[in-house]
Formats: sequence, C-alpha cells, structure tokens
Amino acid sequence: MSSSSLFTSSLSGSSAAQHPLTPFGWDADWEAEFAPYAAQGLVPGRVVRVDRGQCDVITADGTVRADTEFVTPRDPLKVVCTGDWVAVDADGADPRYVQTYLPRRTSFVRSTSSKRSEGQVLAANVDHSIIAVSLAAELDLARIERFLALGWESGGQPVVVLTKADLVPDAVTLGHLVEDVETAAPGVQVLPVSATSGEGVDVLAAVVSGGTSVLLGQSGAGKSTLANALAGADVMEVQAIRDVDGKGRHTTTTRNLIPLPGGGVLIDTPGLRGVGLWDAESGVGQVFSEIEELAARCRFHDCAHGAEPGCAVLDAVETGALPERRLDSYRKLIRENQRIVAKTDARARAEMRRQWRLRGAEGRAALDAKRGRLR
Repeated sequence: MSSSSLFTSSLSGSSAAQHPLTPFGWDADWEAEFAPYAAQGLVPGRVVRVDRGQCDVITADGTVRADTEFVTPRDPLKVVCTGDWVAVDADGADPRYVQTYLPRRTSFVRSTSSKRSEGQVLAANVDHSIIAVSLAAELDLARIERFLALGWESGGQPVVVLTKADLVPDAVTLGHLVEDVETAAPGVQVLPVSATSGEGVDVLAAVVSGGTSVLLGQSGAGKSTLANALAGADVMEVQAIRDVDGKGRHTTTTRNLIPLPGGGVLIDTPGLRGVGLWDAESGVGQVFSEIEELAARCRFHDCAHGAEPGCAVLDAVETGALPERRLDSYRKLIRENQRIVAKTDARARAEMRRQWRLRGAEGRAALDAKRGRLR
C-alpha cells in the first residue's frame, strides 16, 4: 500500500464527530491557534514531506502540494519542516502557498556538520523520539547517550528500540544487551524488536499510538523496515545491509510523516551520520541524571569532577557505583555542548552588531535626506 493510500484511509476512517485531521494530531488547542488564519480563509494542514522548495501537506480534503517561499527565512531553525501545522491557501489558488506555520510545541534539533554551527530541525511537534539501534553491530553506548540527550531536549519522550533482535536468539545474551542499554538510558523504555519475526512490534505500536513519533538512527539501523512493520504496509523502500559493518546506504532521503493503523503518526528520517548537540544542556543532564544527583553532594558547588577533594562523583567511580565510561561520556557531551553554545552566542552577538550598523546607516541616510530637504 502506498503512503498516499494510507493518508486517504486515515481521512475516510475519521468519524463524523471528529475533525478529519484528528488522526494526524489535530486537537482543540491547535484549532484555537489556527482561528485567526481560518478567518482569513486559509486551510489547516500538517506537513508530511518537504523537498525542493515545496512540501506535501495533509488537509481535510487530502494531500496538497504547496510552495514554501513564505516560510523559508534565513534562520534554519525557523524553516518549515515535517510535522509542522501550517496555514495553506484555499483550494483554487494557483499556485498554493504555505503562508505560515503554528508555533511548535516541541522540535527535534541537531547541530549541522557545517563549520557555521547552525541548528537543523529534523521534526516538529513530536511526542516520542524513537532511537533505533541495530543489534547486528556492536552497541555504541556513547552514541545512544548522544541521541538521548537530543531526544530529551526536544521535549518528547525518548524510547530506545533495539532492532533486528532475531539476530540474537539467545534470551540471556539479549537480556544482557538490554541491561547494558538501560544503564545508558535511565528513565527510558528499552525495547528489543524484530520486524522480521514481529517480536516487540505490537508493544512499540502501543507506545507510539498516542501522538507523533520521530524515528531516528544511523543508516543500517533498520528504520525503514521498522516503519513498514508499524504501518502494516511497505511504505518505505528497504535496501540490503553490508554484512561487513552492518551499515547501508541512505534508503530514506527525506523526512516523511506516516499515519499508523493503530493510531498516531510516525516521522521517518534519513540515516544520521553526524548527531551534533544543539544547546542540549538539560537533555545531557537528564541522560546522566545519576551524575547530576551525585554532583549535588560534592564539597564544592562548582566541582569539575577532576581532582577536587570531596568529589562525590569521583568517589562513586572509585567504589564502582558509577562506571568510568559514563563519566567520560558525560564530560565529552558537556564540553561539546558548551562549545556549540559559545559559538551560537558569538554568532548572535555578531548579528546584533550587524543590525546596529545597519540601523545606524539607515539613520544617517534618513538624517542626510532631512537635511537636504531643509536646505
């Protein structure tokens, strides 16, 4: 079944008592936010895909293609993206434009790989961040912690899904792998899932049925296969994975919003090679909550957990209560986040100076013009 068929099915399956967009997350609060635009004759919809300066928007009348010219600002964090609720020209306009989008409740943001250190919004208005980790390769707990920091910072609830669980037939070994990930993901549900055998798919479907979920992970993590299993149809293309390293090419090249038969919608994303933090201090703190709790008991309130006397964090490492790997990962992410924040602040200050210079030039030009009129 194609993704367009799934959208049509979701719309036709809406009861007469509910709004046609309710299966896609529309609620009374969104309706209240949209009221001023409805008065202008604009139509509400949710962005399901963005590409080449245009986007697909699901509306009460089906999927429409709209131009994004009016929602493409210089700030990459304010560019319209998959998951946004937007105001679109009514049927009959040619071409149709996205005129604006509603304020986001949550957004999953990462740092780009560019030297400009800009943020990139991967998905908007998400309730769950599903972090797919393949059991076909050795677990990289530090990378999982990095994804979790961004997941917590987004405002959604992270869930770690260990895909390809059928490749670990021994229940004891699988249990140990789950425990290893749980130590790196306090307060986060860890689910072993096999799209091939169906193991765990129903549990995950129940978790994501109440809202919008974004599916994240590296290439080869089995995201497209998992998306197909949740959707109950082959909506995403799947490619073979190299046996040598468990990796694959980017099957998904754009972010797509997919309705799920059990309720909720799923945003599938391309495989992420780089997962840079973006102002994620609170997210890092949540991932390493046990370290933050220990730090509160240090002798010095500004303890760097290096060689200070009375450091509760180092004492926990010494006794084995805290794995040294966790502390190393915590330090690394804290340093990285501090660097990105410093760069962002520097860019903000430079932009502010540019604006002041621009205003000064405009003011001088206006003054010169006034003087000219008085002569």
